Amino acid sequence: MLNYLRVLRPADWIKNVFVFAALVFGDKVGDTHALMLSMVAFAAFCLAASAGYIINDIIDRDRDRLHPTKKNRPIASGAIGPTAAFVLAGLLLAGAVAAGGLLPRAFWYVLATYFCLTVSYSLLLKNRAILDVLIIAILFVLRAFGGACAIGVPFSHWLLVCTFMLCLFLGFGKRRCEIMLIANEQDMRRHRPTLIRYTPDLLTHLLSTSAGIAIITFLLYTLDSTSPSPFGARKQSLVYTLPLVMYGVFRYAMLSEMGKATGPTDLILRDRPFLATILLWALAAAAILYLRWPLA
Repeated sequence: MLNYLRVLRPADWIKNVFVFAALVFGDKVGDTHALMLSMVAFAAFCLAASAGYIINDIIDRDRDRLHPTKKNRPIASGAIGPTAAFVLAGLLLAGAVAAGGLLPRAFWYVLATYFCLTVSYSLLLKNRAILDVLIIAILFVLRAFGGACAIGVPFSHWLLVCTFMLCLFLGFGKRRCEIMLIANEQDMRRHRPTLIRYTPDLLTHLLSTSAGIAIITFLLYTLDSTSPSPFGARKQSLVYTLPLVMYGVFRYAMLSEMGKATGPTDLILRDRPFLATILLWALAAAAILYLRWPLA
C-alpha cells in the first residue's frame, strides 16, 4: 500500500496550491462557499495530476532506472506493474472528472485541457528543448486559472503573466539541477534527451531572463492602478514585499547552480531558508491585503 501511495506523488500536490491564488487575490478567503469550491478544485487537480504522474512513470520506467533518485520510484523499481498502475490512473482520472462535475463548466474545460496537455507532455512534448519547460509553466497557469473559474472571479492578466514567468524560472532551475545530478552525457540521453541541448551557460541565461521578467511582472501587478481590484489601493503596498521575492528567486537560482536539490518541490520541502522566505512572504501579503489599516 505504501508503494501505491508513493506512486501518487503526494509531495507534488503542493504544486496545486496555485488553485487557491484566485481565492486569496480575489478577496474570497472569508467566503465559505468559495472556499469549499476551491477545495473541490484542488482535489480535482490532485487526482488529475496523480493520474498524469502515473502515466508518465509508466512511459519513462526504463529511463527512470538510469536516474540516481527516480530509479526508486515504484513503477521503475518494479514494485508496481504497468497494468496495475494504468488501472489506478484510470480510477484517479474518473475521480477528477467526478469532482470537476461539481464545479462550473469552465473549470471542467480547464481541467480537461490540463490533463490532455499533461499526457501530451509525457508522450512527445517533453522531448522538445525549451518547449518542455514552457508546457510545464502553462500547466501551472492552468491551475491558477482553474481556481478562478471554480469560484467565478476575474483574474489579473499581470498576475497570470507573473505566474507563467515564475514557473518558467522554476522549470529552467529544475533542468539545471538535473544536469548537475546526471553529469554523464550518455545517461542524460537515456534519461531525458532534451538535457543534451541544455548547456549550463544556456540555462544560466534562461534563468536570468525568466527571473528578471517574473520580478518585473510582479511589480507591474502590484503597481497597476488601472485594473479593478477588490483590495483597492492596498494591493499596491505588496511592492514592499519585493525584498522577500528577490531573495527567494536568487536563493533558488543559487541552489540550482549548486545542484543542491532535484527540483522546486525538493527545495520547498527541504531548504529551510527558502521555505521560511515563502512563509514570510505569505504572512506579509496576508497582512497587507487583509488587515484593515492604512499602508500607503
